[in-house]
Amino acid sequence: MKKNSAIFVLASLGLAACASTRDQAGGTLAELERMPPDTSDVYLDDSLDRAADSYRRYLEETPETEQTPEAMRRLADLQLEREYGTIGSGQVVEMAVPEAAEVAQRSASPGDSATRSEPSESDQDFERRATARDELLSSHTEFDVLPPGDMQQSAPSGPREAIEIYRTILDKYPNYERNDQVLYQMSRAYDEIAEPDVAMEVMERLVASYPHSKYLDEVRFRRGEYYFVRRKFLDAEGEYASIVGMGSTSSYYELALYKLGWALYKQDMYDEALDRYIAMLDYRQSIGFDFDQTYEEDDEYRVADTFRVISLSFSNLGGAEVVDQYFAANGHRDYADKIYSNLAEFYFIKLRYEDAASVYRSFVDLNPFHRVAPKFSMRVIEIYDEAAFPQLVVEAKKEFAADYALDSEYWNYVDVSQSPEVLGFLKTNLTDLANHYHALYQVDELVDERPANFGEAQRYYRQFLGSFPNDADSPPVNYQLADLLLENQNYIEAAREYERTAYEYPAHKQSSAAGYAAIYAYREELKVASGAAQLEVKQATVKSSLVFADTFQEHEQAPVVLGAAVDDLYEMKDFPVAIASAHKLIDRYPSADQALRRSAWAVIANSSIDIAAYPDAEYAYLRVLELTPAEDESRAAIIDGLAASVYKQGEQALLLEDYRTAADHFLRIRDVAPTSAIRTSAEYDAAAALIKLQDWDMAAGVLEEFRAEFPEHKLNSEATKQLAYIYREDGQVERSAGEHRPVQRRVERDRRNR
Repeated sequence: MKKNSAIFVLASLGLAACASTRDQAGGTLAELERMPPDTSDVYLDDSLDRAADSYRRYLEETPETEQTPEAMRRLADLQLEREYGTIGSGQVVEMAVPEAAEVAQRSASPGDSATRSEPSESDQDFERRATARDELLSSHTEFDVLPPGDMQQSAPSGPREAIEIYRTILDKYPNYERNDQVLYQMSRAYDEIAEPDVAMEVMERLVASYPHSKYLDEVRFRRGEYYFVRRKFLDAEGEYASIVGMGSTSSYYELALYKLGWALYKQDMYDEALDRYIAMLDYRQSIGFDFDQTYEEDDEYRVADTFRVISLSFSNLGGAEVVDQYFAANGHRDYADKIYSNLAEFYFIKLRYEDAASVYRSFVDLNPFHRVAPKFSMRVIEIYDEAAFPQLVVEAKKEFAADYALDSEYWNYVDVSQSPEVLGFLKTNLTDLANHYHALYQVDELVDERPANFGEAQRYYRQFLGSFPNDADSPPVNYQLADLLLENQNYIEAAREYERTAYEYPAHKQSSAAGYAAIYAYREELKVASGAAQLEVKQATVKSSLVFADTFQEHEQAPVVLGAAVDDLYEMKDFPVAIASAHKLIDRYPSADQALRRSAWAVIANSSIDIAAYPDAEYAYLRVLELTPAEDESRAAIIDGLAASVYKQGEQALLLEDYRTAADHFLRIRDVAPTSAIRTSAEYDAAAALIKLQDWDMAAGVLEEFRAEFPEHKLNSEATKQLAYIYREDGQVERSAGEHRPVQRRVERDRRNR
């Protein structure tokens, strides 16, 4: 780009232009001519044309001095600058990478995605671009193409004038101290007007005449480019090598290494080419380049291109084993992982999947504890998946799970807290493997392989849970493990894993389902358990049921689960807990199914009888009766139970010699359970209690009513005896005698019958 805002001019030109002021300045033109011109650069806001005209006037009006060649050189430089912009700055400006090649040129980063797409830039296009002559100091980038002769004559007059000026300087002032610069600019001018052959002749003169010029490395490089584009690779090699020989003090050192590598590559000297590419990367690293960081685009592309041509070189030499051998012979490099990954991705793009995987695996085998080893291992899995090699995917996942398990040696070298990505890979692989083998276990056609598939699925489920016990994905994984065990009829283990899923994690969407499944698994085991084991299973079932009912009270099956546990508790004779659980069901679920509530009250009633809580039993039996339809066949038994609960209260009173209370309880039975089987015995016992109290009237009334209502009862004779006793004690001798006569007649009859 032209720089019109900052123009170099001679301060002395300003003095020449102001000759009319010589009288005020106190000098003459002759005196001025004897003064050396000030050729230092100053900045003026003016045009290039004005500056060039000033130099011309100076050269026309000023006698020849030692500064004349300097002014001539500057005039020539201005002519070039006016046409092409500033050239000859001495800075390397590399040609930009075409946009179409962008995807292909970035360094590979394995593990970023499952697949890699075909780049838009082929290997051939890459070679053409990566080896094209760099835009060094010129805005013209295709000067290696020679135009027809008639077009050469159409070059602008400015550069032609500049060339003539340079030629004049060289001819007229052979000892001018900046003639190397004149030759340099002259060669550049010929390049700009598309006469590279002439430019080469000029550069040859510069190299021969000025072997220590500061422009030598650039000139050598340009010569190398000249030969390279003409496929004179041996000549190009010599030019590039001469710059490399100058060492890293040359600003062209790195670029020369790069192009020297290409010159050797083009001669099929891949080993030698690799040495230069590696030397270039070594140099980059020595000046602080971090291959893991992001830099300006030009730097990124230069390094990416280097990695790609290294991949091409290794591919031509063999593959993964050649890379291993190279570093074994030439020493390890910190950036070796980039070389392996780029080569692997090179093969992947070529659909050489096994070669790509082999390169990654080779690096991992040699560097098992390297920070990128897990990424490379994961990339192997991705490659096999892209290639549709399912069995290889599974095997690679298994290797990953083993190599990076949390108890593996890898973690002795790597801080697990600083490796979330590796842990993520491990989680993915363990989950995939468990699901894979679980699915195989369910295939009917693989019944013979079912034990092995079961073992593998269980192994990876448990490894996941052992490795990530607090992970958000652990509950569903634990649930799947429990399902697997249930499918395999390992009911007790399944139940325990369901319980773990339900209760040992923060609440999650499968919590209640897992709790219910645990109970189901226990009850499945109850169907096959026997002996002492059955009691243990039933105890575990009840425990799990009670926890479920308390934890998931709103679950639709909670009342049923609790009711079943109540029945089991009664059957196990754990009466206090059965009663408490039954009350919990009744109180918590008042709208539960009537049969379920009736059963709970029945357990309370029966259990209360068993623990001698007879008043509670009586109340519970009454509730059972309320919930029992009139036509239900079980009503008679319930009534008998109710009567028994009341009778037992009477017996308790007798034991305490509280005969009045005992009699009252016995007599209540005809009110609460008139149809019960024990009503007659209760009334007889009530009379006996009243006799203890010497309540002769009430006792006599009870017995008389008993004898009248149950004339055929076997206790009638005893009732008569008791009445005779009561009347005698009460002073009713006639009535007592009257009761004795029937008794006496029966005694005599019985004696005769004997």
